[in-house]
Amino acid sequence: MNSEEFQKKLKTYQEPLSISVSVSLSNYFDIIKYILDDFSNNKNIPIIYISATIPSKSISTVLDVYGIDSKKIFFVDCISHIMMSSTTYTDRTVFVESPTMLETIMLKAEYILNKYVMKNSLVIVDSINSLAIHNDMKILSEFLHLFVTYLRSRSAYFIILSMKEQSNNEISNILNFVSDEILEVE
Repeated sequence: MNSEEFQKKLKTYQEPLSISVSVSLSNYFDIIKYILDDFSNNKNIPIIYISATIPSKSISTVLDVYGIDSKKIFFVDCISHIMMSSTTYTDRTVFVESPTMLETIMLKAEYILNKYVMKNSLVIVDSINSLAIHNDMKILSEFLHLFVTYLRSRSAYFIILSMKEQSNNEISNILNFVSDEILEVE
């Protein structure tokens, strides 16, 4: 599907579910914009953005360029520490020392949900490819399965981004296992 079809498809989701979105590098930021702006605003839900590819500060800068209100976005940043980027704590950003600390990622997301989010939410993992670089595939699969189960109990939407150019059969199998729907955006 193209970007416009993806945008329309997002609007059809009425009940929280787990969605895998495979994107190419050429439309990566457009897809993030659709998810963080159009989808979340239509649902009026807060977002927990788990950044394993790009530091949260850089994502925030891109959001500002797009004119996206980031007041409903909370970050679990698991890449800034290892990139030696700024790790200034805010009420909207928590840091995990490494993308290998999957349990800590889940606990930080749970902390945000418990402290700030009273109803439905959207949790985004950006991206499974980055997590796959740092983790054993079996452990990553188990983590995502547990995370999806937990988020379903919280009536949360769960979007797992994957980069087409970096995917392989193991990643595809994991996504097939944990996703209610798999979308490929050209």
